[in-house]
Amino acid sequence: MPDPRPEPVRPVADVGQIGIASRKADHIALCVDGDVGFEHKTNLFEDIELEHDALPELDMDEIDLSTTFALVRLRAPLIIAAMTGGTADADRINRELAAAAQHFGLGFGFGSQRPLLMRGIRDGYFIRDVAPDALVLGNIGVVQARETPTARLRELIDQTGCDALCVHLNPAMEVIQPGGDRDFRGGLDTIRRLVGELGKPIIVKETGCGLSRRVGERLLGAGVTHVDTSGAGGTSWVAVEAARAKDGQRALGERFRDWGIPTAASVAQLRGLGLTVCATGGISNGLEIAKALALGATCAGVARPLLQAQARGELHAAIQALLDELRVACLLTGAGSVRDLADVPRRVGARLAGWANVGLDAAPLRNPG
Repeated sequence: MPDPRPEPVRPVADVGQIGIASRKADHIALCVDGDVGFEHKTNLFEDIELEHDALPELDMDEIDLSTTFALVRLRAPLIIAAMTGGTADADRINRELAAAAQHFGLGFGFGSQRPLLMRGIRDGYFIRDVAPDALVLGNIGVVQARETPTARLRELIDQTGCDALCVHLNPAMEVIQPGGDRDFRGGLDTIRRLVGELGKPIIVKETGCGLSRRVGERLLGAGVTHVDTSGAGGTSWVAVEAARAKDGQRALGERFRDWGIPTAASVAQLRGLGLTVCATGGISNGLEIAKALALGATCAGVARPLLQAQARGELHAAIQALLDELRVACLLTGAGSVRDLADVPRRVGARLAGWANVGLDAAPLRNPG
């Protein structure tokens, strides 16, 4: 059978393939089986309650789950969030995840495309033949984007069939990662350049530590309209890198394992800015998706639970369970569509209200997406 993948983007360098592929393989193994969750901190979705509607006047089968993110219509507000790329295992995993996104009408996000950009490693980055209609999100670190001409990044996303480019912010992960980046200057200017020059939507995302309102305001000033919280409470990428590190660097990682803004707090802090928000970070069920949308998100991303379900051969069942739970949450709150969840009365606990610091109350929230 012919290889469906086109020729890759010309690599910046042709050395270091074994090292970067080994790191990506470690990431997969640790995310499937490792102890790499946050130790004490949660995503804080347990600190919000949606008000029950005993008289919903709805047909559950007619509830509208569709939404739009990064200018692409989704049949349900779910992104199979960024996890992997750059290894033979990643190729198999990403093709299965992307095919599932196609089947359910969801979005799919690549893990970092740095191995393709910098080393020419193709595995895991060519999936359009199995997901011709799905929303596909590219992914590159802001430090790598800073050092890469816009034309090269446009070539990267065009050849991999991406609808938008995620620019990930990951200082906590990088400073723990053996050989990771240390200089994060010029990030905002890089994002401003890409918004103006790339010709595709830019989504600025974190990698497990959340986005604050202060950062959201700066991104808005740079022309960004789409963000992904990737907040604290799920996989700790600091813990992932700490597990790979040695001696003092591992101890440093353990110290900052629980660093970050919980996902629910990040969504709440970003509300009202006019940003379209994907809520990612520790979300594992459809009720949490509903709560994220009630707080003002447009969609939600799920990563590690779906990677683990894929490893068990239960990917489609896991996705269907998420969508079924979301639909029930809509029914029980009287929401005829996922957009209507923004109007559902809610009660917020002290921990979330303290993090949010933007005067959360029971007033309706309007989803900007």
